Parts: sequence; C-alpha cells; structure tokens
Amino acid sequence: MVNGWKGWGCMVDQINSNFAYRKTSTIVDTSAESQPVWFIHEDIHDADEPMLSPLFRASFDQWVNEAAGLSSLEAGEFLLYNREAEEIASAGLQQRETHRNAREMLSLLVSSVISGGDSCTKEEEGYFIAAVPVCRRNDGSVFCVFAYMSPIEKQPDLMQTQLCSLHFRSCFYRNFEQLYVKDLLLQQQRAEMDAKRKDALFQASKRLFDQIDVASVLSELLLSLEQLYPDSEVHLYLSQDHLNGDPRVKPLVFKNAEHDLVAKAFLNGKSVTEHDRDGTLRLAVPMTGKQAAYGVLCMSIGPGLWDEADLPAFLLLADTSGSAFENAKLYEQSNLLINELRLINELTKRLNQSLRLKEIFQFATSELLTIFDADYCCVLQLNKEKNQFIVMSSNFPSIKNEQFSPDYGFCGMVYRTREPLIISDYWHTRIVTSMLMDNTSSRSLIAAPIMVDGEVVGVILVTHKTPNFFSYENYKLLQVMSTHIGLAVTNASLHAEVRRMVITDNLTGLHARHYLNEQIQSRQRKDPFGSLILVDIDLFKRVNDTYGHQVGDRILIQVSDIIRGAIRNGDIAARWGGEELAIYLPGIRAEQAYRIAERIRQHVEQETDPVVTVSCGVSEWTFEDDKISVESLFYRADMALYDAKNNGRNCIFVGQS
Repeated sequence: MVNGWKGWGCMVDQINSNFAYRKTSTIVDTSAESQPVWFIHEDIHDADEPMLSPLFRASFDQWVNEAAGLSSLEAGEFLLYNREAEEIASAGLQQRETHRNAREMLSLLVSSVISGGDSCTKEEEGYFIAAVPVCRRNDGSVFCVFAYMSPIEKQPDLMQTQLCSLHFRSCFYRNFEQLYVKDLLLQQQRAEMDAKRKDALFQASKRLFDQIDVASVLSELLLSLEQLYPDSEVHLYLSQDHLNGDPRVKPLVFKNAEHDLVAKAFLNGKSVTEHDRDGTLRLAVPMTGKQAAYGVLCMSIGPGLWDEADLPAFLLLADTSGSAFENAKLYEQSNLLINELRLINELTKRLNQSLRLKEIFQFATSELLTIFDADYCCVLQLNKEKNQFIVMSSNFPSIKNEQFSPDYGFCGMVYRTREPLIISDYWHTRIVTSMLMDNTSSRSLIAAPIMVDGEVVGVILVTHKTPNFFSYENYKLLQVMSTHIGLAVTNASLHAEVRRMVITDNLTGLHARHYLNEQIQSRQRKDPFGSLILVDIDLFKRVNDTYGHQVGDRILIQVSDIIRGAIRNGDIAARWGGEELAIYLPGIRAEQAYRIAERIRQHVEQETDPVVTVSCGVSEWTFEDDKISVESLFYRADMALYDAKNNGRNCIFVGQS
C-alpha cells in the first residue's frame, strides 16, 4: 500500500533531506539517547488519503484489541470516519436501532468536526453523541474523526472519548511508521541487489574494454559469463571467421532460421528465449556493435536457476561485448576509433547502413524508444496511391499495418501543419481522437513529420503513459531525428528505384539477364529442382524488315505481357537478348514446364498483332545432377531451342541432361 501513495515521494525526499542535514551539520552529542528517530517526523499527506482505508481499519482493530474490557465499549459504539465523512470502522455495542435523527445528528457532528477541527457533543433522541478530531502530528489538520454513541443513561464522558481517540492515533502512527520502515528496508534490499549486479556488470564491462585484440575480448567475455552465471552453459556463435581455440566459440551457421533460436536472434536483432520440456531455459542474445551484429550469445540454464531480474544485465553484457568486439576489430584493422557521439550521429550512421525501408522504420522505432525512454513508438508512411497512412513499425502489435485517413488523429494534424507536435496530457486536452493513445493508455506524446523534398511522407509518434513526460528538448530532438530518418527514407527509395531500373529491361518490363542469372544461382543453393524455358520469336528479323522496328518492339512487348500472364508471381521472366526471352520456374519439373511453354506458344499465335509464333527450349536441373550450374541449365535449354528452330519452328523441345 505504501508504494501506491502519491505522497510517498515527499516522504523519501524528506528522509534524504534529514540525512543530508546530518552529514553537513556539526553534532556535539553523538549518544544514542540524544539522536532523534527521524521517521517519527514523517507524516501522511493529502494525496495519501484515498489509500488510507486499510491502514485506518488495521489501526482501529489494534485499538479495539488494546482497549478490550473498556466499559464504554460495552455501553455504546465507537465509530471511525474519514475526511469524506464516510464510516470506516466501528466497534462496541452497535446502536443500529437508534432513531434516525440521532444518526443524522452524528453525521452532522462528524462534518462539523472535519470543517472546524474541534470536538463536538450532542444529545438527541435519548442518545449521547460525541465526535473527536484525529489530527496529523505535523500540521495539526484533521485526517479522520473518532466518534462515540451511547444511551444517555449510560453516563458517557467526552473526556474518555478524547482519550480513546488519542489512543487510536498512537496506534495509527505506530502502524504507519512500521509500514514506512518496512518499505524503506525493502527498497534498501532491492538497491543493494541492484548495486551488486551493476558492480559485477561494471567490472565485467571494464575488463572487456581493457582488451585491444579480438581473442582477448572473447576470452574475457567467456570468463565473465562463467563468473556471473556459474550454473549455466554458454556458447558464442560468431558471424565472422575467427579461430579462438575455445570449443564454446563456434561459427554461426544458418540451417533453419525459422526454428533455430540462434539464427532468429541474429536475423531479428532481438533476444529470443525458449523453454525445453524439462524446464531448461535457452536464451539467445545478439552480440551487436555500432556497425553490425557480430554473433549471438547463447546460454542454457536449468529449471529454477534463472531470475528474470538478471535479463537486463545479460542483455547489457551482450551489448557491451559486441561493442568491445567491434572496437578490437577496428583496432586490428587500423580503421576508425569509436567516438563519443552517440545520439544523432549514431542514429544517422545506423540508419544509412540500411537501404531497405522496412529495416529503417523498425530500427527508427527501437532507437526512438530507447533514446526517449518511451513506452510506445509508431512510424507511419503515407501511401499516395491509397491516400492512407499505413503503420510500418510499432512496438504495439495490435496497431501494426493499420491504415488511417490523412485527416485522422495526430498524424492528420502533423500532416496538415507539417510541424512537430507535443501533447503534455492527452486525457485532459483531447483535441483529437487517437487509437494509439487510447489503446495504450498513453498521456504524453511527441510527434514529427518525415519530410522528403518538402512533402510529408510519414509521421513519427512517440508516447508515454505518464503525463508531462516529454520535455521541450525531447520535442526538438525528435524534430532533428525525423530529418535524418527522412534522408534515410529518401536514400532507400532512390536505391530501390535504381535497383529496379538496373534489373529491369526498359522495353519489355521483364527482368534483365544478369538478374535472372543471380536468381537461378541463388535458388539452386536451396531448391531441390527447377526448370528454364527459352522463348525465341520466329523470323523476328522479317517482322522488323517488313513492318519496321517500332512494330517489332510492339511484338516484343505483346509476347512479354503474354509470358507475365502465364506464370506465377514467384517465377522469373527476363529478356535474354534481342528477341529471345527466358523464364525460370523454381520448384517445377520439365513436364510441367513444357505445359507452361505450350500455353505461351498458343497464346502468342492467337493474340499477337501482327501474328507471330515462338519456338521454345526447355531444360531442368535437380539436386541429383552431377553438375549444377546456371551455365549448364542455359546450355541444355539453348540446344533444345536450336532443335525447335531446326524442326519447323512454332514448337517446343526439351533438352536432355
């Protein structure tokens, strides 16, 4: 209950103030008898009152136990009211059959005591009613009312009620002080545990950064892990070739990234945990530097031996080891030294390392959460075709891929004004409706536009559950960071467009030949089989000579469109050269490829204008072939195409292995 009091921070500040005073003051008499007990001067505050009911009841019960046998308890009823004039507890001979007027008079007396601060008595309908204020020890303000009701013939006494109220007050402050001290002791225990953990981590980090070569960094890392987690089994998987001599240092090999814990952690850049059937915990954390991820730390620990409180320390150690590894690597290569700029420069550097929009948005989200110590972050991109803002990245899963109108919420405000935005308390200044703020119970917000060539292409929203959390400096910093994110988005968009132009034939819109070769080579490393179709337009030179090159180009475009309509999304169609086109069909055998080629041949003959025909050569490869290569696949398809040309054209031949 103490942790929930709003006024508790004031109490701690008072404690620190008292300690600070004793440190700087000259104390003459240092005997135990002369030293005040500092916490007896602590008191409750107005902000604590909504949380005081349990303490009131416990203190009242304690008073009842200590006052057992008191004649007043047998003659009447003692009642306790809070400052809202609400009854909290009662004891003694209950007067539930008292006249209604007496009950109303009691309520009036309690309210009078709360407002006036003086004891009151009254006789009503044959009953004696007394209400006594219970005051705080620091400022004397009333924080509850102690009341008594009994028949007049019992000869009640106001003095006795006042004494009972003082007795209750002592019980209350006794419980309050015990609760206060217990909370401080608990905080001290936690602080000591955190201090030990931080000290161990600091020493390990210091030793890591003291090393200047890669082998020493790795050896020191493994030694530190042995000391910090003696009951665990640790392995380090490196993405770079390095001979360390320690069997726990292994190369990072990707077998099945979807089910491999280590591969998941490396590819996603996040820690991954899984529990075995026997309760053993396996934790994989990427060892990341400032420029790249260099490996994965994998730890296995038995059931019941892992404390979740150790996770931040382990993550920090992994991060520290990644930075130390990177420093050592840079030192060995006589490259760059790590400088002290870790904010805007580092963000810009890391953003520009990626030329994929999705990676940029995800990294920006994670970095902004860390930099601003925020609860939630959301990055939206404007889709001009749909005229909708689409959530590209967020740490709040339920909002991912949501779409919003440019007029909706805070993203709409930023879009219209093209200016950053800061909201101190959304609950009190609900100028617009926001799904992100409502669903996350956030109250503080800073937002900024992502600008490209003077236009808003996206919006960044950063939120926190605490009101007035973000400062003006945060607001300005986000504005600067959004500019760098906008530059990264521009670079990624330009790179994507240039790559599309490089791998695309300008006339037909099909892929370029070099891209087809790269894709076949890549698929041959992971697929079990695939097929290739070479398509040649028959007598294409005659078409150019008869109708001209513009018609010839139109024929090429028509045939390319027919090919696109006849294949799957995952198939790759390319212009192989001149009037020759090629189609690679991953996971397709020659028989099915033949049927696809026949469908293309028929459509070309039926749909082109002027009418042309095509000849096709088909070849396949399987993992059982003695020689698997792009060259051999093309050679067999080319020979089959040659046979089709020599056998009357407008037909299909399948090359033999």
